[in-house]
Amino acid sequence: MTDSFKAKSTLTVGSKNYSYYNLKALEPAFKLERLPYSIKVLLENLLRHEDGENTTKADIEALAGADFRKLPAKDINFTPARVILQDFTGVPCVVDLAAMRDAIKKLGGDAARVNPLCPVELVIDHSVMIDHYGSKDALDLNAKIEFKRNEERYTFLRWGQEALKNFKAVPPDTGIVHQVNIEYLARVVFENDDGVLYPDSCFGTDSHTTMVNGIGVLGWGVGGIEAEAAMLGQPSSMLIPDVIGVRVTGKLAEGATATDLVLTVTEMLRKRGVVEKFVEFFGPGVGNLSASDRNTIANMAPEYGATCGIFPIDNETLNYLRLTGRNEQQVAVVEAYAKAQGMWWTPEAPEAEYTDVLELDLGSIKPSLAGPKRPQDRVLLTDVKANFRKAFENEQKLRPSAGPATVTDNGKTFELKDGAVVIAAITSCTNTSNPSVLIGAGLLARKARALGLKTQPWVKTSLAPGSLAVTEYLKKAGLIEDLEYLGFHVAAYGCTTCIGNSGPLNEPIGKAIQDNKLSVSAVLSGNRNFEGRVHQDVRMNYLASPPLVVAYALAGSTDLDLASEPIGKSKDGKDVFLKDIWPSNAEIQAEVARSVTTELFQKSYADVLKGDARWQGIKVTKSETYSWDAKSTYIQNPPYFEGMTMTPPGIPSISGARCLALLGDSITTDHISPAGDIKKDGPAGAYLEAHGVQKADFNSFGSRRGNHEIMMRGTFANTRIKNVMTPGVEGGVSKHINGGIGPVEPIYDVAMKYKAEGVPLVVLAGKEYGTGSSRDWAAKGTILLGVKAVISESFERIHRSNLVGMGVLPLNFVDGQSAQTLGLDGTEVFDITGLARGASEVQVAARKADGSTVSFKARVRINTPKEWDYYEHGGVLQYMLRQMAA
Repeated sequence: MTDSFKAKSTLTVGSKNYSYYNLKALEPAFKLERLPYSIKVLLENLLRHEDGENTTKADIEALAGADFRKLPAKDINFTPARVILQDFTGVPCVVDLAAMRDAIKKLGGDAARVNPLCPVELVIDHSVMIDHYGSKDALDLNAKIEFKRNEERYTFLRWGQEALKNFKAVPPDTGIVHQVNIEYLARVVFENDDGVLYPDSCFGTDSHTTMVNGIGVLGWGVGGIEAEAAMLGQPSSMLIPDVIGVRVTGKLAEGATATDLVLTVTEMLRKRGVVEKFVEFFGPGVGNLSASDRNTIANMAPEYGATCGIFPIDNETLNYLRLTGRNEQQVAVVEAYAKAQGMWWTPEAPEAEYTDVLELDLGSIKPSLAGPKRPQDRVLLTDVKANFRKAFENEQKLRPSAGPATVTDNGKTFELKDGAVVIAAITSCTNTSNPSVLIGAGLLARKARALGLKTQPWVKTSLAPGSLAVTEYLKKAGLIEDLEYLGFHVAAYGCTTCIGNSGPLNEPIGKAIQDNKLSVSAVLSGNRNFEGRVHQDVRMNYLASPPLVVAYALAGSTDLDLASEPIGKSKDGKDVFLKDIWPSNAEIQAEVARSVTTELFQKSYADVLKGDARWQGIKVTKSETYSWDAKSTYIQNPPYFEGMTMTPPGIPSISGARCLALLGDSITTDHISPAGDIKKDGPAGAYLEAHGVQKADFNSFGSRRGNHEIMMRGTFANTRIKNVMTPGVEGGVSKHINGGIGPVEPIYDVAMKYKAEGVPLVVLAGKEYGTGSSRDWAAKGTILLGVKAVISESFERIHRSNLVGMGVLPLNFVDGQSAQTLGLDGTEVFDITGLARGASEVQVAARKADGSTVSFKARVRINTPKEWDYYEHGGVLQYMLRQMAA
């Protein structure tokens, strides 16, 4: 390391001496107190990694002296302290590492060189489904099914645990990755093997990695491709980011929850536009937010579009570390380091300079939900009925309902109507990490039970705590029995409904919905409610706080004003309103203080890596390379490195391309690469049946990400995606246009026809293309279908990066232009010219069938020199492999 500023210093905490890179070495040349907290983390990272090549003195000076109101287009490198994975995205990462070990041997290199160079921790939390619910044995039954379905995947991960260095796996049925991260894995201040201290930071293969921002850890979601680069020692190239400050004042009013707060923040920041920007919270109101409330807000940074949503380190951070069982030396190190580096926050601290500042008055927050299709579409509790009815009117135009159906299920006969809540799930890291809303849900259940209220018989209820500690404090509070009385038994420890693992609806209910084309609802305490995500038969999805999830399970409908209409009748026949069962803030806080203790966290995490007998019973043979099983439908060697040589292919030419899909605005990564159910009559289902897999064992697309054959067939296979080239038809379909317009077919089949003809493909799209999860398969599937370029009006940050990482060219229409304004309908032949390293624009010529040509410019969204390196190599994995083999 160069250390031009002589920043390396010593810090003594207790009886121990540590080394650290002191930011104050940059003073007085640079005024550090004006820098946002998050920028200080980046600046320390540059100081510590200054090598004169990847990070230079000029880079450090550019960041330290940056004017955030008028930033230069300057790229810097960032090297996270660690990488965190969940199993849906983690399995393909380990598959890629295994494939790279094979490929490097073919190139003449050493397979053992393919190893994580920083700590990598994987939490298995995305595989469990809610097959069973509403009973005390639901947890055990779902875990048994989970292990049976995922035996191949778990065996493969156990191989990775044995074969790879710096790799740990937290076993299934332990908790949700982001909650395990904040409660156990996060260091806040990291100490490496050489006794050097630096800010903890992480990349995660799940977009909600940002949750750890709530305790002052800079981290964000990346695609698996970028995560693998970080694992293998590649710094991440990024432009110096805008930093949007949110000045927080006041405190939450009676009846307002952290969920209501974050839905308001999400709406506010989406309107401001914070994609590819840092968001930082400051101001006197920060002191009125618990660490759990901060984590809730930080968690949903992907929903408001920001790279991160960070809070500084203060006394509340230390309180949280103590509560969750960190040792006193670690807590002391965090405090001493933050103060030494000028990263410690107090209400009296001078305000930093930001690109822009927004105001957030906590006292203005009102009970809210978000839906029915996007997390940024906040709706006041008082307006949910009207919101549902408006959405229902729109649904009627496309898919008229046949009206109520009489259903008999579990010995009860009832009328199932449009608007019925068929799924009520307390789930997702956003809220299950927050004791105030979990205790609030339990207290509401207790009051409802006392009045004789019961859950409606058509509602599928579930409670999926984010960690074992949650169950322990609900038990200590005596609230678990009240939740169970209403059907909210612990059904799993995992992401469940929020990721689409809601499991099947009871057959009579599912049949009634399908036969009568009912528009039914789900209410979940999650962070995602995109079309087709929660359940394919559920068309309206509302995000809500855990207490409201319980309330809607009691009411049974979203075609209801829960704020003013009765929620049900008491055992003595009187109307019961929401206000009658809603716990006060004081009641909630008193129970949190009594029941949520350090001992519960210490007990829950004492043997967190050990796992139960099922996990321990998985036997694997330790080997340097993986023994691929050609018959496996879960794990296959991907084709990324076939025919690869040591010479990079360079920048490709794209000519004679056809459009695979013409898509609208807000196409999510769920649209591009769904995680949920695999349809029997689609290409992926046909593949599985051809390989002897019965429908009951299809599992989900998320769990099948280790097999490219299935994932290619599942790309653009969301049941609700709409391709303008196939008007009036929903789902992943297109038309083959080469010598005539073909029939409507699955996108996979169309792509394979073009591939056989040697025709490259493009995708055209609107605004916010790639919103949502940090799903690497949304980019992997795109390239494997033969798509060479995506031309959109705008990209979401992670997906754009993933496309570059897989060798797909991301292009944006210039301002004011779109496929619609240019008159493009997807039948054209596309030529892209003028593409060279560093180019900011290209020329696109779209030739129509009548011989006319539409010509337009498009902006190149390869943002940094390092990204150009990746693109010239055909992708980041190929780039790294050549580096290691050399």
